[in-house]
Amino acid sequence: MSVTEPALLSLTEVADAIATKKISSRDATQSCLDRAVKSQPSLNAYMSIEADAALTAADAADAALAKGQSRGVLHGVPLAHKDMYYDEGHVVTCGSHIRRNWVATTTATSLQRLKDAGTVRLGSLQMVEFAYGPLGHNVHYGAVHNPWHVDHVTGGSSSGSGSAVAARLTFAALGSDTGGSIRLPAHFCGVSGLKTTVGLVSRAGAMPLSQSLDTVGPLARTVEDCALVTGLMAGADPLDPTTSMRPVPDYMAATRASAKGMTVGIPKAFYVDDLDADTAAILQNTIATLKDEGIKIVEVDLPNQGQLTAACQFVLATEAAAMHKRWMIERPQDYGAQVLMRLQNGLAITGVSYIEALRWRGPALAAYLAAVTGTDAVLAPVSPGAAPTIAETDVGNSSGAEAMIQRLTRFTRPINYLGLPGLSIPAGFTKAKLPVGMQLIGRPFDESTLLTVGAAFQRATDFHKQCPELA
Repeated sequence: MSVTEPALLSLTEVADAIATKKISSRDATQSCLDRAVKSQPSLNAYMSIEADAALTAADAADAALAKGQSRGVLHGVPLAHKDMYYDEGHVVTCGSHIRRNWVATTTATSLQRLKDAGTVRLGSLQMVEFAYGPLGHNVHYGAVHNPWHVDHVTGGSSSGSGSAVAARLTFAALGSDTGGSIRLPAHFCGVSGLKTTVGLVSRAGAMPLSQSLDTVGPLARTVEDCALVTGLMAGADPLDPTTSMRPVPDYMAATRASAKGMTVGIPKAFYVDDLDADTAAILQNTIATLKDEGIKIVEVDLPNQGQLTAACQFVLATEAAAMHKRWMIERPQDYGAQVLMRLQNGLAITGVSYIEALRWRGPALAAYLAAVTGTDAVLAPVSPGAAPTIAETDVGNSSGAEAMIQRLTRFTRPINYLGLPGLSIPAGFTKAKLPVGMQLIGRPFDESTLLTVGAAFQRATDFHKQCPELA
């Protein structure tokens, strides 16, 4: 365990190091702040760096621990999160010009539960405007850069979260996933990310985009870290009546369980079509590693996943347009061109089409679950290739913008539409040294199985341990 630069530890490692007084909360906080300040000009991962407040909170955490008073398993651990989680008394921009100076009067339930576990606030992380974009561009605050190659995108909309976790500027970060916005940054930046089942984690106090698709989840260095954060956040919340009342499993125990004897399905089509050469090779290497870990691999013939992608887009576009209708009328000039175009496209979808897309969700889920009978999880690429460059994807509201977005997100949207959990794990690197992730797709509320398989893969590989050099 390295204590010379605490920021290089994983979340679980730093939490243990602080609890056992091997390092102080101030040490961990200062280490993250030093890296954040150094990298900000090149990465632009942070929306705000709150050094003085963070160090004051870290000192308070150390003083409490010296008296034998621990607030929880993340006592004194410094974290930063996507700037869409309301935090009472703090500006929460949601990556937008419209909310540039908006001060939250409440705190998101997910964020409050992490605070209750003892975390220290480092600041807030950049994001795509109103979480509506899969790349990481933001016309108001600038693009977030990929720490592996700064001229490449991070993925979105949790762009700052992906970049900051990969560059070791925070030990973990909340993201949100409506069409792939946790899994895509995890894939492009080489970190782990868990898109949770709809209803597992409260969305109260998290900026809404699509009322039936939005999910809250973590990006972190390891599957174990994702399990820790998810376990702290999950569970019923009276402020969000859509949350499940079912008991929260022991996700940390799931990461320690054996995956030997489990069965993972590989789709025969769609998720394996039109992959670039590096991604196709990494998929095969991932399959081989899982086999070596005693996991049985079988092919699965899934229902038409392209239809699910289209249905997801119908639901997302309509619900996002409804959410933003008043501002689109009153303040259209305050949106970025691409985000405004995509929101306006949602206004063109008829009520009949939207209702049909909602009504088909149940039968589509039943058909999917029937197709994966006999498997514990499905393995698929997160996207057809590694991160493209910022320049080649900075297309604004041009005619090709929507087609490019659809190509990058076509492997993530079906999972959102069905409300399933998906875990993105670092699985390798391209010849150009860009990370590539694979996603494990599970059954509703069966995050535990994904965590078991993902943790087994990480015990057998070291992709998640590799760290980009700061410029």
